[in-house]
This record gives sequence, structure tokens and C-alpha cells, in this order.
Amino acid sequence: MIKQTRRKFTAEFKTKVVLEALKERQTIEFLAKTYELHPNQITTWKKEFLSKASGVFDMKESDGKSDGPDTEKLYAQIGQLKVENDFLKKKLF
Repeated sequence: MIKQTRRKFTAEFKTKVVLEALKERQTIEFLAKTYELHPNQITTWKKEFLSKASGVFDMKESDGKSDGPDTEKLYAQIGQLKVENDFLKKKLF
């Protein structure tokens, strides 16, 4: 008996398939054959994509904060490295 494992798809792949489905240039069945998927899977991804699409515009950009690195920690590290650099320059000369 052959044990089949589940395939995992990247977000980029899912987005590519969903955008092709939304363009409606080919049928869902054709896309399913092309990408070796079941038509129900494409339909599920399409529904999920459309339900979460409005969240893109709900983000508040006016806060000025991003999910990026903590700037205070980075400034502290820069300060520490500058102090160490100045100390080493004095020792060198």
C-alpha cells in the first residue's frame, strides 16, 4: 500500500493560481489540469482570497509603526558600536 503525503503549496503559487482563476481566461477545469490540482481546491483558494482581500485596505498606515525591526534597539546598538569604534581608534593612535 502506497502512503501518499499531502502536498504543501507556497503562498506565491496559490496567489498565481487564484489570479489566473480570477482573470477567467481559462476554465477552472483547465487550470486544475495545468497546475495538477483538483478544481475544488482552486475554488476554495479563490473564496479565501476574496474574503481576505478587503483586509489589505483596512490596515492603518497613519500610525507610523511597522512590523519591522525595533528602531530603538538598533539605535542603541549603533551607539554602542560607535563608542567601541572611537575607543579602538584612540588606542591605535
